[in-house]
Amino acid sequence: MFLLQFVVAALLVAAAVTALTFQARSTGESSARERSLAAAASFANAPGTVSALRSDDPTAALQPYVREAGQRAGVDFVSVMEPDGTRAADTDPALIGETAEDVERAAAGESFTEIFTGEPNDAARAVVPVTDAGGTVVGLVGAGLRIASVGDEVTGRLPVLLGSGAIALALATGSSALVSRRLRQQTHGLGPAEMTRMYEHHHAVLHAVREGVLIISGEGRLMLANDEARRLLGLPADAEGRHVRDLGMDADLAELLAAARTVTDEVHMAGDLLLAVNTRPTAPHGGPVGTVATVRDTTDLRALSGTAEAARERLRMLYDAGGQVGTTLDVAQTAKELSQVAVPRFADFVTVELLDPVLHGEEPTGSHTEMRRVAVSGTRADPPLQPTGDLIRFTDPSTPMAAALDRGHAVLEPDLTVAHSWRAQDPEGARMALAYGIHSLIAAPLQARGVVLGMANFWRQERHDPFDEEDLSFADELTARAAVAIDNARRFTREHTMAVALQRSLLPRALPEQSAVDTAYRYLPAQAGVGGDWFDVIRLPGARVALVVGDVVGHGLHAAATMGRLRTAVHNFSNLDLPPDELLWHLDELVTRTDHDEAREGDSDGPGITGATCLYAVYDPVSGRCTMSRAGHLAPTVLLPDGTVYSPDVPPAPPLGLGGLPIETFELELPAGSQLVLYTDGLVEHRDRDLGTGLRLLRDTLSGHGDRTPDETCQALIDALLPPHRRDDVALMTVRTHRLDPSRVADWDVPADPAAVADLRAACLRQLRAWELEEDLGFTTELMLSELLTNAIRHGSEPIHVRLLYNSTLVCEVSDGSSTAPHLRQAATTDEGGRGLFLVSQTTERWGTRYTAGGKVIWTEQRLPDPDRRAAATPPEGRA
Repeated sequence: MFLLQFVVAALLVAAAVTALTFQARSTGESSARERSLAAAASFANAPGTVSALRSDDPTAALQPYVREAGQRAGVDFVSVMEPDGTRAADTDPALIGETAEDVERAAAGESFTEIFTGEPNDAARAVVPVTDAGGTVVGLVGAGLRIASVGDEVTGRLPVLLGSGAIALALATGSSALVSRRLRQQTHGLGPAEMTRMYEHHHAVLHAVREGVLIISGEGRLMLANDEARRLLGLPADAEGRHVRDLGMDADLAELLAAARTVTDEVHMAGDLLLAVNTRPTAPHGGPVGTVATVRDTTDLRALSGTAEAARERLRMLYDAGGQVGTTLDVAQTAKELSQVAVPRFADFVTVELLDPVLHGEEPTGSHTEMRRVAVSGTRADPPLQPTGDLIRFTDPSTPMAAALDRGHAVLEPDLTVAHSWRAQDPEGARMALAYGIHSLIAAPLQARGVVLGMANFWRQERHDPFDEEDLSFADELTARAAVAIDNARRFTREHTMAVALQRSLLPRALPEQSAVDTAYRYLPAQAGVGGDWFDVIRLPGARVALVVGDVVGHGLHAAATMGRLRTAVHNFSNLDLPPDELLWHLDELVTRTDHDEAREGDSDGPGITGATCLYAVYDPVSGRCTMSRAGHLAPTVLLPDGTVYSPDVPPAPPLGLGGLPIETFELELPAGSQLVLYTDGLVEHRDRDLGTGLRLLRDTLSGHGDRTPDETCQALIDALLPPHRRDDVALMTVRTHRLDPSRVADWDVPADPAAVADLRAACLRQLRAWELEEDLGFTTELMLSELLTNAIRHGSEPIHVRLLYNSTLVCEVSDGSSTAPHLRQAATTDEGGRGLFLVSQTTERWGTRYTAGGKVIWTEQRLPDPDRRAAATPPEGRA
């Protein structure tokens, strides 16, 4: 391309130089003729020329002047001739006397110039006649320039012409290179052929596309419009060059195109067409300031997009339903979530009814004609629909609801004003609903696993368009998904109810009657499922009481069953009257052995018992001392009567079943009226609050409130610490301690002498008399003391001690330094002894043996006479 441009430029420069050369030659010849004419005329009209010609010797008279005149006039020759052409004088003396050619016109009186070709040389000459006063031609004067002289003049100019041509060629070549480079940039290296093809393609595409294209100048004038734009906008044939406001299009659209505002898919009307308009400025892309606009006919697409948008909205509702329906495992809440997810995007009102067995977690059986309304949601709060809790009956099989239950899929009633079966079932309710504006209904059954759980009804009131077939399929899909969530909640409700019932049956239904402590408790199962938290109050001999709280790992039926096993084991071990550390040691051994046996037999269906925790405390109201041990459990908290709160430093031990460390005992003395708070970790710890924070909050809640009753203390702790959503169950027990009146305690040291038995019997009778119990219990007490003291003196060792406790029962304790316990046996008829313990067991309510660090204690309990029993017993305070 560049080479071609160079060649063209060179040819043009050469042609220009040639033309200039010829022009210079032509100009030189013309100038030579004019100078020749001027020189000849000047000489011919000079004074004396006529007289010289008429002289006798014209040559002599004129020759001196001829040379001088030629030099002054700048011509090559001057010749003076006779009328016949004979030279009388000439700048070249050799030519004098010769006859000049072609001078006839001058001889006839006409001046002329010409390019003369011939002898003596080619020249540009002028011949002028010389006339006298009468106008008679007396001679001729010729002057001229030789052609060679003119050529020399042109040749002298030739370097300038060639230099100018070279400069012009260089400039043309440079500009051509710049233009070629710019063209390559603009055309991205495309050649002419490619540019031609591209132009043809662009032109074809511009007028073939089904989208209108317009180019508007910065002044708002239409510069280009393709065929589709002309068709869509109805443009006139002479639209190009006119302002867009003068083209008869919609005013808003014309204003948009004239304003050069950037928009994307902005919708405008053009007659009956709905056009989507896009505009972009041309200046950022290197073009002149202006706007390129495209218009697209969306009239047909609008209806299709409306259908697609409705489908997308249904998909979004189904997606939202997956996240919003079934967030809890509560049947009623799940039904409410179903009603809420469809309002207002699908229906104006939604009602949900469920069968009564489903609400209680049971498998639905029998007829489906009666359901309980559990949810009503709507855009307004006063719909004329039956409220939640009402029993809904579907007695007419032709109603939409009954038809949906019978067919197993949703039924559409687009116009309730002509739904005669629906109106006939409840005329008054139908009249109110229609008057309210409810006009369309979809009734869809709630089914899971092929079992009907309930019914969902979708009503429209504010939306004027009725339900259609597409809505029917959506309702089926929505209710199918919701039914699965409701069925899952129903199953959980059933299992949760069973687990809670089992656990409550394994927990104390009523705390035993005792006077050592006032007791209150709370048990709250986890919302996600029951756990293994438990507590207990166990009567012990000697007016003492055992306080127990524990926690089993896991949730569900297995945890509840495990809790029952541990509670039973603690009861059994407490009957042996073991100290807290020994009892927990035996419990730890039991847990380890049980888990080992179940793992070996492979019949364990749960996480086992290992990891369970337990706190066991024994309170003695006589001394006010409380002895406790713990295995993996939280230490209790003490609230003194003055409001002081502290946590006793009970030595920790690993949870049950882990072993490895000894279990130690901690002992403290509690003033009368102190409160001991025992709890599980579910009260003080959850995912939003760590254990340390929970314990501080517990102490802050108790601090300064020593005057509360145990029940008030329990409630205050529940209100302050219970999380809104319990992931773990909570067991809480609060006891207020009492002290046994010292006047109701009597004890004696007894020497190891059989004779001392009689004295002790007499002392005991005196004490019973002081307690007004001699008449009812004197004889049996004497009998027991005689037997037990005799055995202690005969088979035991010192020190021997006797203690009587007058509480809710009469307790008689005989202790000695021996660890050998007596055994009850059946004496034969011929045996002389062996009947003492048998008599003791028959005359007392309970009896037994407990071991101490210094020996053993044999104890008995006798029931008090009814009036004394009622007077002596202190009724427990709080919940039992």
